[in-house]
Amino acid sequence: MSRGDGPQPAGNSTLGRVFDPRNNALNAWRLVLAVSVIYWHSWPLTGRTITYRPFEQLIEQVGVDGFFAISGFLITASWLRKPKLRDFAIARGLRIFPGLWVCLLVIAFVIAPISVLIQHGSVANLMSSHKPIEYVLNNGLMNVYYAGVDGTPRGVPWPGVWNGSIWTLVFELICYIAVAVLGVLGLLKRQWVVPAAFVLFLCATAYLSYPVFAATTIPQMVARFAVMFAAGALLNQCKDVIPARWSLVAVSVVIVLASGLLENYRDIAALPLAYAVIVSGALIHNQRLNLRNDLSYGMYIYAYPVQQLLVVLGLGSLNLLLFFGIATAVTVPLAAFSWFVVEKHAISLKSRLTRKRPAVVSEPSAVPVDRDVG
Repeated sequence: MSRGDGPQPAGNSTLGRVFDPRNNALNAWRLVLAVSVIYWHSWPLTGRTITYRPFEQLIEQVGVDGFFAISGFLITASWLRKPKLRDFAIARGLRIFPGLWVCLLVIAFVIAPISVLIQHGSVANLMSSHKPIEYVLNNGLMNVYYAGVDGTPRGVPWPGVWNGSIWTLVFELICYIAVAVLGVLGLLKRQWVVPAAFVLFLCATAYLSYPVFAATTIPQMVARFAVMFAAGALLNQCKDVIPARWSLVAVSVVIVLASGLLENYRDIAALPLAYAVIVSGALIHNQRLNLRNDLSYGMYIYAYPVQQLLVVLGLGSLNLLLFFGIATAVTVPLAAFSWFVVEKHAISLKSRLTRKRPAVVSEPSAVPVDRDVG
């Protein structure tokens, strides 16, 4: 039975046999991971100290780490399926930047002014300054350390930061560039390269994790995201020999939970986390979980500014779960706007921008014709 004929029997199936690019739950899992990030941010943004020790790092980091594992699996597969640098760069750029740029415009020219208005400041002074434009330009070019708009938001537990989520996009972009470089050099076809990269970054994240688990320096952050991306890439490379079973997914989840006792859970759970998310997503062929519309990116980039604005409105004192629920509900329409109005249309440009122009045979008296017009 070919892969296109539908789900394979689970008994002796490998990841490569059960994964159907057109029928899986990875978009659903990405949405769940994005919502988990909203839950984690609800603690510090409302001025609370997390009480779920020793599993604080799992609550804080698993959501984003799961994103990177899925990206490693899908992005390396994308390059190997179509190893053309121009097409790869266009596809990746269209996926990240249009949605981000519109989000930055919304923050700078809608959300930030609303926060000033709520706090009885001068919206006119804000809008007449160069600060909103500087915020958009800096963050649009991935200078995510330009975090606030003229000092806003003010009077909140995390002042001067409108979007504390988008800094991870820098490392996502670095991973994309690494795939492109390795692909152009022909190294992704070498069987030893991806496993070696995973082992290298696993050792690096283990070494750099002590005496604290939090990734607070550039080397720590590079090691953290690289090992998760490499874990996903490794699963893609070995998909034809890795068994895909729910029992192993359950074991992987147990390992991830147990690893919360460590200074850095990735020391033992980087690969189990990647396996749990990717294999479970591949095994699920339920049409309700096969989300054609991917709201996860919009949820991820809009939730933080929404949460900050809710705190400015005075809702930070609400019960944590209630605050989390309100923040999630308010973010959904913005995520839908991002997908249906911006991201989906940007992605549709890929086929036009990567289309090969047919060769035109020149004749002495022929009038040049642009065959892409019309």
